[in-house]
Amino acid sequence: MVSGSLDAAVTAPLTAKDFATDVEVRWCPGCGDYAILKAVQKTLADLAADPDQTVFVSGIGCAARFPYYVDTYGFHTVHGRAAAIATGMKLAKPGLDVWVASGDGDSLSIGGNHLLHLLRRNVDLVYLLFNNEIYGLTKGQASPTSRPGQVTPSTPQGSLDVPVHAGSFALGSGASFFARVPDVAQAALVDVLKAAHGHSGTGFVEILQNCIVYNDAVWAPVTSKATAAERQLWCRHGEPLRFGVQQERAMRFNVHTLALEAFTPGVDGEEDEVLVHDVANATLARLLVELTEPLALGVIHQRAAPVLEQARHGAKAERRRDLQRLLDGGDVWTVGAHDAEPVLQKSF
Repeated sequence: MVSGSLDAAVTAPLTAKDFATDVEVRWCPGCGDYAILKAVQKTLADLAADPDQTVFVSGIGCAARFPYYVDTYGFHTVHGRAAAIATGMKLAKPGLDVWVASGDGDSLSIGGNHLLHLLRRNVDLVYLLFNNEIYGLTKGQASPTSRPGQVTPSTPQGSLDVPVHAGSFALGSGASFFARVPDVAQAALVDVLKAAHGHSGTGFVEILQNCIVYNDAVWAPVTSKATAAERQLWCRHGEPLRFGVQQERAMRFNVHTLALEAFTPGVDGEEDEVLVHDVANATLARLLVELTEPLALGVIHQRAAPVLEQARHGAKAERRRDLQRLLDGGDVWTVGAHDAEPVLQKSF
């Protein structure tokens, strides 16, 4: 009976609780980070992740507390350096399953240069960008993604800066995978996280996250039940780009403006004008990430690309083979007098 019980315990499927720690979760009540944590723990359970081979890396900010709340290895690093440290981890131990949790300020301000190189190098990890368009931990200053005119303690007369667009930044940096999803869309968030994890390279996911204290309801027009159907364009590979309560609206390409536009097939356009989503189409991805109404969600871009650590370790292995061939070869160096030049001779 004991043996049978142990076997059952060993084969029992993992649950989200298996990846929860006993550390008190310290985010503001109502913070979107709770939903993200729940989705990540569910994803790890569904993937049957090995806690001993999984590590969460973070920088500074509210999102940076993530490693304390996931029962895996974790590394709470310094401001803006999570991408660089995660890159080093993958180069040192390519077998590690690395996840990065970082906010819009941590990633796109002080960490912007590191994130750019992570994306262009295509390091094989999952990068979660929590985007609430504000600095939450340091009391609500404007972040790189804050909208023009936004009044904050650091911009009392309204922000004058042009915001950094996470999707355009990612694709412009050479990202091989980009997805966007709201924190409240739990089922879709889990699906997107699994897709990012299964991608060979950097799975970059922008999560539209709510800061209930300093930037509450910033994504409400997109996420509220009253407007979600009209504001959310879910991108699914091989399926038409449609939205609306009855999926009556769709996207087409305007050859005059060279941009995407929404229309109603059968009313102000034909059905054959409806675009079909292709995740590998980089041009379509760039047009989709720039949309604001509706907002493109889901896996927007994914393509095959060389992975940094695979290429690096492959190159190291080739150098080791070259060295071994040299040692095993028939060429020898004969050195004569102290001031004589070495002479390469054949040995027989």
